[in-house]
Amino acid sequence: MRTAKIARKTNETQIEVSIDLDGTGEHNMLTGIGFFDHMLDQLSRHSLIDMDVRCTGDLHIDFHHSVEDVGIALGQAIKQALGDKRGIRRYASADLPMDGTLTRAALDVSGRPFLVFRAEFSRDKVGKLDTELFREFWQAFAINAGITLHIENFYTDNNHHLAESMFKAVARALRDAVEIDPRAADRVPSTKGTL
Repeated sequence: MRTAKIARKTNETQIEVSIDLDGTGEHNMLTGIGFFDHMLDQLSRHSLIDMDVRCTGDLHIDFHHSVEDVGIALGQAIKQALGDKRGIRRYASADLPMDGTLTRAALDVSGRPFLVFRAEFSRDKVGKLDTELFREFWQAFAINAGITLHIENFYTDNNHHLAESMFKAVARALRDAVEIDPRAADRVPSTKGTL
């Protein structure tokens, strides 16, 4: 079973995350941030990774701690569920169109965390969520999952679609990258023999 449960408690947030990499995209998100829950729903549904995310955070201050810490916990859960990464496809990318928006996500489940983030929002907020927090989420996620992640928006005419296309593109790439390759199910996908 490629599953994981993470509990993280700080002075700023209390988080519980559970995932199943071989799920069907069942999800239950409760962070207290409506638009963020909507984005996490997309990540689960389109990756087919079952996700349950519960976060109680210091929202009376702002959303930063909750968004970043959920990225940390979710990344840790992905890393734990992958184990030694034996049999995974490892690399994947997806181009995701949403009306007048096109975004690409490319990733390598390499054990070497890195983020390239090329997207510019024309507004400070989508819903009540600060748009600068999307980069913070993906940075925390990539570092803690141990993945190299590139997110690039080519063009957009809608900030909601820009944010959503990121989560859907990463979801589709993640789905392909963590899938077991039946032609190499007993091998770690690296000439080094480890990831």
